[in-house]
Amino acid sequence: MNRKEFIETLRADLKGLPQEEIDDIIYDYEEHFRIGLSQGKFEEDIARELGDPRNIAKMYKVSSKIDEAESNPSPKNLLKAMFSAMALGIFNFIIVLGPFIVIIALLIGMYGISVGLVVGGIGSIFGTILIPFSHYHVNLGFLPVTAVSLGIGLTCLGVLLFMASLYLTKLLYRGTVKYLKWNIDTIKK
Repeated sequence: MNRKEFIETLRADLKGLPQEEIDDIIYDYEEHFRIGLSQGKFEEDIARELGDPRNIAKMYKVSSKIDEAESNPSPKNLLKAMFSAMALGIFNFIIVLGPFIVIIALLIGMYGISVGLVVGGIGSIFGTILIPFSHYHVNLGFLPVTAVSLGIGLTCLGVLLFMASLYLTKLLYRGTVKYLKWNIDTIKK
């Protein structure tokens, strides 16, 4: 592959990135060819040393998605970055995706449990308060003070678990972005 073919392939595969970024990348690779030619190398040898332009373009696109996920945090951007990185290797798809899905499922479960505790606690409080106004009087063996205290405790526990879930979600997001950056740097080397 000569310089012209290499640059054309690289430019075609970089589509989707901002034009300014594409121009910078193309300039860098044209500079590699200029330096190599000034050292007496052939265009084909330089292209071979640089690697496959399609893989180079993939790396830049993945890096762009990861940067976007880092600068504009959202689940959509994180998923785009994850799936882009998985396209780079089977290791990411098999080894990383499974545990990531398990962790997401656990977080969803924690959110569900926290909401359940809050709703149950509030229900216990209002249920105890409304018992005298009810036609059905059920005695569970609790004193009203105990039932209200239990409701307050469940509500507080649910709120704390929800806050812990939010913290773990932010931690998972940052950790995922750091892993993806590390992965890209490792693949580049």
